[in-house]
Amino acid sequence: MRYAIYFTPPSGDALTLAAASWLGRSVYSGEPVEHPAVRGLGIHEIAFHTALPRRYGFHATLKAPFHLNHDCSEAALLRELMRFAGTLEPFEIPRLEVGRLGDFYGLTPATSCPALDYLAAAVVQEFDGYRAPLTEAEIERRNPDGLSASQFANLHRWGHPYVMDEFRFHMTLTGPLLARDFGRVEAALGAHFAPLLEEPVEVANLALFVEREPGAPFQVHSLHPMGRVAARKIA
Repeated sequence: MRYAIYFTPPSGDALTLAAASWLGRSVYSGEPVEHPAVRGLGIHEIAFHTALPRRYGFHATLKAPFHLNHDCSEAALLRELMRFAGTLEPFEIPRLEVGRLGDFYGLTPATSCPALDYLAAAVVQEFDGYRAPLTEAEIERRNPDGLSASQFANLHRWGHPYVMDEFRFHMTLTGPLLARDFGRVEAALGAHFAPLLEEPVEVANLALFVEREPGAPFQVHSLHPMGRVAARKIA
């Protein structure tokens, strides 16, 4: 089993529901969801272009998937995640937008959000002791020869190349695309998500995801609210 610490909105959030439809699967129930009818892009094309992110579900990576260290347990991870989340204050991403990152699309912050960078770095450091060291095969799957010096150092130190200064918050919505498909896919994403991207997105929880066996889809195991319990009760 592998674990990951991600951000994802609550199950009933409009953005969560729209993303589940686009990707074709609910990351909470694990059940298939019908793709939307979007002008200019057939349902079969959406299914094809979302095959890779469908397995991981709608999320932004904070701590990339990891096996538990041999001397750690799921119960201990859960206790620490609950404790740690309680030390953090919720905040808002002012606005997300559809953006292209290399050859794939996702939702990215429209403006810089230092709170996101701080949160991601804090999660990576706080939970690194729970992560089993990468095997040689896992390192090779990261294509180390194609990484920059900083990314390579991150891979060996933190188990993932895109952390710390290399971190870029994104919520993946497609797999790799051919250049000829960029325009149609971007237009379809804009039509589907634009009505939901005018309001700020609240970051008020950390989500523990699980992959129960190799190749299985990732699913939400539990949400861990940010902020002190007393403050949440008063609110």
